[in-house]
Amino acid sequence: MKKLRNLHILIAEDDFDDGEVILESFKKHPLFLKVEILRNGKQLLDYLNDETKSKPDLILTDLNMPIINGLEVLKEICHHPEFKKITTFAYSTSSNPVYQAKCIDFGAKAFLTKPTEISEFDEIPQKIIQVVLQNL
Repeated sequence: MKKLRNLHILIAEDDFDDGEVILESFKKHPLFLKVEILRNGKQLLDYLNDETKSKPDLILTDLNMPIINGLEVLKEICHHPEFKKITTFAYSTSSNPVYQAKCIDFGAKAFLTKPTEISEFDEIPQKIIQVVLQNL
């Protein structure tokens, strides 16, 4: 990632309420210019494969989604020569260490536990920025 401003993030989140909250959290953060929600892993992979769409700087994927889950998405991304250049993150309500390890194995820069309080969603964009800065 070459810049830390005007960031474009794709978020895969099937839960409508969580999706709306996380969308607003990223829109409030000054470093994110374009924030898009997709409702499952298939939509995310279709987006990435669409040549007419601009590639995101970052991806945040929930793990438990219908059609194609977050682990499958990460696996696809890490095996694709272009997509694996995109900085990816996973999050879930589950803090299962097996899932966390698989996410990291598939190239995710970090695994975040999905907040239980709405106000805690506002911390996710900053956590992502902190990880990105550590990896520059």
